[in-house]
Amino acid sequence: MECRSISRRQFLMRASAAAGAALLPQSPAWPAAPTKGTHADVVTLGKCGVKATRLGFGTGSNGGRVQRDLGQDAFTELFHHAFDKGIRYVDTADNYKTHGMVAQAIKGLPRQELFILSKMPWRKAGVSDKPLASIERYLKELGTDYLDCLLIHCATVNDWHEQLKDLMAAFDEAKKKGMIRAKGVSCHGLPGLTRATLVDWVDVHLVRVNHKALHMDGATDKWTEPGDYDACMREIRAMHDKGRGVLGMKIIGNGDFTDPEDREKSIRHTMACGCVDAVTIGFKSKQEIDEAIARINGALA
Repeated sequence: MECRSISRRQFLMRASAAAGAALLPQSPAWPAAPTKGTHADVVTLGKCGVKATRLGFGTGSNGGRVQRDLGQDAFTELFHHAFDKGIRYVDTADNYKTHGMVAQAIKGLPRQELFILSKMPWRKAGVSDKPLASIERYLKELGTDYLDCLLIHCATVNDWHEQLKDLMAAFDEAKKKGMIRAKGVSCHGLPGLTRATLVDWVDVHLVRVNHKALHMDGATDKWTEPGDYDACMREIRAMHDKGRGVLGMKIIGNGDFTDPEDREKSIRHTMACGCVDAVTIGFKSKQEIDEAIARINGALA
């Protein structure tokens, strides 16, 4: 090996540079380097093996009212615009009252290309107390033989896994019967979220995430409370590390990011964090779809 001598001046310069580097602030844990790709990439959701496009079409803005107010024709046209752009993931829920609208929008489209996710409320008489019958209703309303993913909707307490044993068992049965392909939970509040990380029953998590922690999970399930960014991201990372599928929501802060710079920062943050497989955004116009696609693709480039 060649050994080169250096002058005292060179030695001091290098030592000074090294010391200066040591004093620089350490890089934050979030976000990590992005993975190259596009919004239309088909990604695998953890160990369950179910696949979805990286960008999903959300139908739950303000509880679904925004999408319902479009009317069926405009909604169908909007969804077809998203489909033509490569989006195959659609997010709906019993509470949104958009199952029928989705069914009309996907009619005639190749079912095997779609990832259809719905959610079951866990405190609704006649629904969560009769889960298999409710799942059969969902399938009829959506005009499909199976759901790609079904979630327990809005778990808020730390012992939800104890309170919902019967519901979870029904999801397991539905999965065995081929009515659903994957199961999981969405949470509101850190008590429910931290428990979800520990529950191995979960295949897929739907989590709230953005760069400002707006409407992310806080100490309780209160909608208006500040989100705890660090605690949420620790849980999301742990979920992902356990091989769960992780889907992000509230990327646009529930529509509150009216400043384009915030939308850009939020999308770049989520694409780069390394622990969110795909995201759903509630759309009401073609312009919003096109903007989200451009921002995601720019972040991934």
